[in-house]
Amino acid sequence: MARRRQLYEGKAKIIYEGPEPGTVVQYFKDDATAFNNQKKGTITGKGVLNNRISEVLMTRLNQIGVQTHFIKRLNMREQLVRQAEIVPLEVIVRNLAAGSFAKRFNMEEGTPLPRSIIEFCYKNDELGDPLVTEEHITAFGWATPPELDDIVQQTVRINDYLCGLFNGIGIRLVDFKIEFGRVWDNDVMRIILADEISPDSCRLWDLNTNEKMDKDRFRRDMGGVEEGYREVARRLGVLSENTTEFTGPKLVH
Repeated sequence: MARRRQLYEGKAKIIYEGPEPGTVVQYFKDDATAFNNQKKGTITGKGVLNNRISEVLMTRLNQIGVQTHFIKRLNMREQLVRQAEIVPLEVIVRNLAAGSFAKRFNMEEGTPLPRSIIEFCYKNDELGDPLVTEEHITAFGWATPPELDDIVQQTVRINDYLCGLFNGIGIRLVDFKIEFGRVWDNDVMRIILADEISPDSCRLWDLNTNEKMDKDRFRRDMGGVEEGYREVARRLGVLSENTTEFTGPKLVH
């Protein structure tokens, strides 16, 4: 498919105009960032793997009735998705203490939480994506109370499903970040899952060894970044096509 006008470029993806009204093409890059864009690098082949991983997870969520923006994969790096008005929130689900959450509450990484915790961050790079409450969200009009209720309900369902799916392939879903968008069917507005679900946006640990298979390997200079992503893809059964040869992360200073 001929690539159309570029609409937006983010840290990990480029969005192009789609072939039909109401669609866009989502292109997955190999670029990697961490710590609010302070650390930058390239993980060779990451975009290919994230495209495939997000495809299978979005497809399975669609199959259980969770509406997503995903329509179909176009090639090794591109997806056709519904164009949505993105709600300016990052919705974070935490099943175990890890990362900034563990530091914030002085907890050892991997500590099980009493129950899954949902947090919200306001999507604003200049402000460093600050944590916000439901009061902030509704007061500033980022989402209405009914929209927020819908987002929370969908998030709980997504977490339940993904925890079971990953557990079945020997992976512990420690935490993850998702985003939602608004779409209109005639005069009816709906909230749907958007963006991506991949090792870029999830903490994924081996169920038996707690080996990390996600972007923490890049954040913490652990090495084996591509191998972690590739192992997630392998366990999900999405490496049937020749992806690419990996040559290791190339850090950009």
